[in-house]
Amino acid sequence: MGYQSGFHAPNGGADFLGFRKARNGGTEIVYDDGVSRRMVWRVAGQAVNEAHLSDALRHAVRALKVVPALISEVGKRAIALERVGL
Repeated sequence: MGYQSGFHAPNGGADFLGFRKARNGGTEIVYDDGVSRRMVWRVAGQAVNEAHLSDALRHAVRALKVVPALISEVGKRAIALERVGL
């Protein structure tokens, strides 16, 4: 089993991005704004490069608009996502 990783926004922001292993063995990305919004995406494919995924999350959580930055960062690394939960 790979590692799990999470990142909080710098400078006191409440945004959180992390990834985890789902029950079926797939990888999921979780976003929480610290107030009312929580979003979950499934990473397409079983073979996920966790170092690339971790790097994408680290860069995205530093952005002013975290979710659009996340979509951009995973796109740069050719990681496909599917939204699965709120």
